[in-house]
Amino acid sequence: MTASKPDETSLEARLKRLDEILAQMESDDVGLEQALKLFEEGVAHVREAEKVLSAAELRVEELLASGETRPLETDEG
Repeated sequence: MTASKPDETSLEARLKRLDEILAQMESDDVGLEQALKLFEEGVAHVREAEKVLSAAELRVEELLASGETRPLETDEG
């Protein structure tokens, strides 16, 4: 999978990419420069995933508190 912009990626795709990054970083074939690039990409994916999960958690709390429903707003379109 090629690196994509973190904010245009679904949570599931983000987690899959993080698994791929981890596997690459654990291999003996990754040089320092590549490892740093992978780490940077991974951090960006983690930060965006945290935003998505925080929004979902807030939405669940709202639903439990009020019982009202409304569509989940995401940046994914």
